[in-house]
Amino acid sequence: MQREELQAWLRLTLSPGVGNQSARRLLAALGSAEAVFEVTPSRLNELVTPAQARALSQPPAGLQALLEHTWRWLQTPAEGLCHQVLTLGDPAYPADLLQLADPPLMLYALSGQPLPRSDGPLQAVAVVGSRNPSAQGLENAQAFAHSLVGQGFCVVSGLALGIDGAAHEGALSAATGSADAALWPTLAVVGTGLDRVYPRQHRDLAHRVALQGVMLSEYPLGTPPLAANFPKRNRLIAALSRGTLVVEAALASGSLVTARLAAEQGKEVFAIPGSIHSPQSKGCHALIRQGAKLVETVHDILEELPAASSHPVQLGLPMAPSSEEADSDAEADSADEVLVALGQEPCTLDTLQARCGWPTPALQARLLTLELNGQLSRLPGGRFQRIGMA
Repeated sequence: MQREELQAWLRLTLSPGVGNQSARRLLAALGSAEAVFEVTPSRLNELVTPAQARALSQPPAGLQALLEHTWRWLQTPAEGLCHQVLTLGDPAYPADLLQLADPPLMLYALSGQPLPRSDGPLQAVAVVGSRNPSAQGLENAQAFAHSLVGQGFCVVSGLALGIDGAAHEGALSAATGSADAALWPTLAVVGTGLDRVYPRQHRDLAHRVALQGVMLSEYPLGTPPLAANFPKRNRLIAALSRGTLVVEAALASGSLVTARLAAEQGKEVFAIPGSIHSPQSKGCHALIRQGAKLVETVHDILEELPAASSHPVQLGLPMAPSSEEADSDAEADSADEVLVALGQEPCTLDTLQARCGWPTPALQARLLTLELNGQLSRLPGGRFQRIGMA
């Protein structure tokens, strides 16, 4: 992209009162962003309102500073990363977003290599959920993302704390050394400019997502984390995905906004059920009552979205130690490994063993120690309940 073209696109997006619909009408009629600012005033008044024509007739405040910042960002990418600006009509502009009623005029992208031509829908599943999840929710997000990448899907999420971050981590762990992984293991759609990371705790995660996958934003560089931007970016998460999986969500969660947008776009919606006593499960239960598919394993998703990989890898929960490892390391392992596997809900010995992979004698010995330490209680039906922290 030439500097003059970039200036025209930035001016179009910054002009007050000129929204995406009006801008697309101008582009369709005049052919390019540069032509919008070269057309005669009479022709401009035929296409937009008088107020919009006046706004387009003079450069908006901050245009030159943003142009300089964006141009430098494009010309001096960070080591190992590509900086791109994609506009409507760019061959690499995601085809899925063109189906939206208001596709972004401009997209900013960070990735390890230039985005290729977009020849069709992205083989992706959105994995979203609470910013304050349970330990079980974090485990589920990582495990589902890991398995989805193994099946050839890209995992799309929003880089937020909690479920989003766990989903990106699970996707990245599956992509390491996997020849069957998707083109990108994960894609993060953020609500700030790409020269900022929000939340700050995810600075390292954001860098790894950019190196192995893609960071995407519709917001100009320098845009801070404004509350209104995050619900808006959720439409992009839904649009880029064939389906949306909600792992945990309260009734007032932004994840339900993503799920609603996915349903409105004709996409599949999936939800993982949880405890009836947990506020973080109520959003998922509401989605299931409204018709979302109840999900217990990745197989439930694949029934609706066949695997994208021609050579899918074995499904299953990642990161479980082998029996031999558990035998040799049981005494050295910290008690919280079992507590993390237990999560926040009661479960049986068989369920706990399936999660952590320990042999029965070692697991029973650890459970007894936790019980004696006041960190575990035995419930009727052979179940165990976590009551303390390691």
